[in-house]
Amino acid sequence: MLRYPSLSADNYIRNRKAFADAMAPGGMALFSSNDIYPTGADGTLPFRQDSNMLHLTGVDQEETVLLLFPDAHNPADREILFVTETNAEIAIWEGAKLTKAQATNQTGVRQIQWVSLLEKTLQRLVTESSCCYLHQNEHTRASVVVETREARFNRWFTETYPHTRIERSAPILHRTRSVKSEEEIERMRHACGITRDGFNRVMRFVKPGVTEFEVEAEYLHEFVRKGSRGFAYTPIVASGANACVLHYIENSDVCKEGDILLMDVGAEYGNYASDMTRCIPVSGRFTDRQRKVYDAVLSVMRDATKLLRPGVSLHEYHKEVGQLMTAQLLGLGLIDKHDVQKQNPAWPAYKKYFMHGTSHFIGLDVHDVGLWHEPIQSGHIFTVEPGIYIQEEGLGIRLENDIVVRDQGFDDLMGDIPLDAEAIEDAMND
Repeated sequence: MLRYPSLSADNYIRNRKAFADAMAPGGMALFSSNDIYPTGADGTLPFRQDSNMLHLTGVDQEETVLLLFPDAHNPADREILFVTETNAEIAIWEGAKLTKAQATNQTGVRQIQWVSLLEKTLQRLVTESSCCYLHQNEHTRASVVVETREARFNRWFTETYPHTRIERSAPILHRTRSVKSEEEIERMRHACGITRDGFNRVMRFVKPGVTEFEVEAEYLHEFVRKGSRGFAYTPIVASGANACVLHYIENSDVCKEGDILLMDVGAEYGNYASDMTRCIPVSGRFTDRQRKVYDAVLSVMRDATKLLRPGVSLHEYHKEVGQLMTAQLLGLGLIDKHDVQKQNPAWPAYKKYFMHGTSHFIGLDVHDVGLWHEPIQSGHIFTVEPGIYIQEEGLGIRLENDIVVRDQGFDDLMGDIPLDAEAIEDAMND
C-alpha cells in the first residue's frame, strides 16, 4: 500500500502535451531520473525523484527515462517511457518495480520499454529528429557541485550524437510546471493540512526548557503518522536570537522563558511541498513588544496576499510589499522618515529589518521553478512570508502561508492554520 494515491494519468498526459506543444517542429526531448546518492560504505541517501520526471510521468522510480517525439513518423515512437526491468529477485530484495502495464496505467504512456533498449531506440530516432531537448537545472538559486545522472546523460548524448542540435527544456518547463492543475493544488492542500496538524501538536508541547530539536521531533512524528515522508525541506526551529539567522538549521538550543520560537517547517506529501512559518511565545503569552512586531508582520502578510493577482509583475509586487513594510517599520519606530528620504533605491531602508524576498514559487520543489520576468498567472502558487528581524533585541518574527492565485481573488491553502496572536495564545493555554 502506498502512503498516498497517484495523481490521475490525465494529469500527466496534460503536462506532457503542454511541453510537446511548445517544442520546435521535429524536436525530440529526453528526461532522466535522479541518481541514488551514496553516503559511505554501502549506504545511500533516500531516493528523491527528479521533479521534471514527476511532473511529466509521476514515476517515482530510479533509472527511468522519458522520450517525447510528437512528430515521429511512427505513432508508437511519439511517447516512450523506459523503466528498469523487474524480476522476482529484485522484488525480494528491493520490492517490486513497475511492470509495463502498471507504468501505462499510471502515466498514460502506451509505449513502455525496458531501459536496456534506450540506446538502440535513440540510434534509430535521432536521425529522424530536427533537434533534441535536454534538461539541466537552471533554477536561479541552484548550486550544483556534484555531477548528476542528468549531467552524465547529457554529456553522453552530445558526445554520441555531436551533430544533433541541442535545445533547452528548462524554459518550457519553468512555464508549464508553474501553473498547477486542480489535482496538484489538492495534493498541496493535503500537505498543508498535515503541516497544520504538526503545528497544532507543537503548540501544546512547547514550554520553557524544551529543546529546538525536541520541537522538530514533534513535527516529524505528526508528519510521518499522517502519511508524509517527512519535511519538505530542512526545518528551521529557532528560538530567541536564533530567529534572526535566516537559515538557522542547527535546532540545538533550549527554548527559554520570554523567547519567541520561530518555526519554518512544512510537510511533503506525494512529492509536493508545503512551506509554513509561525512564531509562538515559549511562555504562552506574547509581551507587548513582541505583539506589536508580530501584528506588524501579520498586517504586511495580509496586505501582500491581496496583491498576488493575475497580470501583476513580480518585480512590482515585491516593490509594493516593500512600501507596506516601510509603513510598519515607521510605526514601530525602527526607521524614521529621514532614513526613507535618504535611502538607496537598490537597498531601501526597510531592508535593514526585512532583508529577504516576500514570495517564491512552490510545488514539487519548495523553491519551485517559474518565470520571474513574466506576469503572475491563475494557478501559480506562491508563499507569502514577510518578516522583521531586530538583531539588537534578539527578536525575529516571520509568518508564511501558501497561496494559490485565482482569476478572482486567491485560495489560502493554510487558511485553517492558527495565525492571529490571540488564536495562538488560546491554543497554547487551553
